[in-house]
Amino acid sequence: MKLNKLTTWIFISLVLGIVVGYVCNTTAVDAAAAKETASYFSALADIFLRMVKMIIAPLVFATLVSGIASLGDTKAVGRIGLKAMGWFVTASFVSLVLGLLWANLLQPGHSLNLPLPDAGAVTNLKTASLNFKDFIVNVFPKSVFDAMATNSVLQIVVFSLFFGFALSSLKDETGKAMVCTIDELVHVMIRITDYVMLFAPVGVFAAVAAAITVQGLGVLSTYATLIGSFYLGLASLWLVLIGVGYFVLKGRVFTLLGLVKEPTVIAFSTASSEAAYPKTMEQLEKFGVKDEVTGFVLPMGYAFNLDGSMMYQAFAMIFIAQVYGIEMSFMTQVSMLLVLMVSSKGMAGVSRASLVVVAATLPMFNLPEAGLLLIMGIDVFLDMGRTATNVIGNSLATAAIAKWEGKLGPTVVDADELDDAVPEPVLATPETVAGAVRA
Repeated sequence: MKLNKLTTWIFISLVLGIVVGYVCNTTAVDAAAAKETASYFSALADIFLRMVKMIIAPLVFATLVSGIASLGDTKAVGRIGLKAMGWFVTASFVSLVLGLLWANLLQPGHSLNLPLPDAGAVTNLKTASLNFKDFIVNVFPKSVFDAMATNSVLQIVVFSLFFGFALSSLKDETGKAMVCTIDELVHVMIRITDYVMLFAPVGVFAAVAAAITVQGLGVLSTYATLIGSFYLGLASLWLVLIGVGYFVLKGRVFTLLGLVKEPTVIAFSTASSEAAYPKTMEQLEKFGVKDEVTGFVLPMGYAFNLDGSMMYQAFAMIFIAQVYGIEMSFMTQVSMLLVLMVSSKGMAGVSRASLVVVAATLPMFNLPEAGLLLIMGIDVFLDMGRTATNVIGNSLATAAIAKWEGKLGPTVVDADELDDAVPEPVLATPETVAGAVRA
């Protein structure tokens, strides 16, 4: 690797954050001092996340509107949307099944000898915000400015759909000029994204250092079974997703993985899907996915295709049951799987969404909500893995749908990124053979 590449600096920042965080944790006189030190790191991390959130709304709006206007055909939009939702629902189901399978097989809760929280303990999670009625209502923005101000991706998607269809229906010069303006806005937002990503190593360092300063490395050994089991489950999910990606994309799937390594590391380090969104979009463009597909499918994926989060929910539910010694029959677990399938679709826009879904589902199966307190202490480490998985899942989904739609072109990689991407195989043709013979 060349040391001037952003990916390398992000890895260095990640390791440095762990080291600095460990030193700060061990030298802090007490927990209060550790939190005080961590607050300074958190300030830097918050600045980076604010910079990212600053560009999410205009980036989603511009790319989605540009994509719909480029497609032009409402049938094409509907076809792509149906394919995307089919992928999302299937991937969610597979993620939940794998989560249940590994949690039952590895039994991470049985080996955790920790005192149980008081039965009356509360998590302070706003589970009331997660119900089907509120989800349906909140899909539609009462104000596009409010949706953009709060980065409500699903609401921005809905407004952008209306705006894009209206714009594509205008066949006069005004409509064409507006489409050109939106297209130029996309290019401007991509350039701004490049500038913001230069600050990524600082944000990654600060986020990791803050977490380790407060939690310390000791918490990782205490919950080693749970963390190890969960990441083993995520690894199996990656294999399934990559396997399906290979079936659709053939050898190019490894090129895609090389390109999205950078946004995946950003997502893992910051535990924020938003932080990785702009770079994921940029790397998909380099992979050859047409802008109209990326602009349409990727925002939908961020609302509905949260593969890592789905596995986490299944894992957390079974873990809590095991800790309390509550037996759950096969049919009960199947029922829980179906409930999670439905309730998780309301996660978009909910703060600490995965935890909220679990907290709302626990009472339905007579599991104490207080058991979630056992997980919340290490949730940041679990969140890192599930967020990175979400990025991989959405990247593969977008690329696969582009391939099915015939909107996947050749890979265009910058010179300083050639080492990261796996080269695509070059097929021998009569012309290339003749050229080789002449050489």
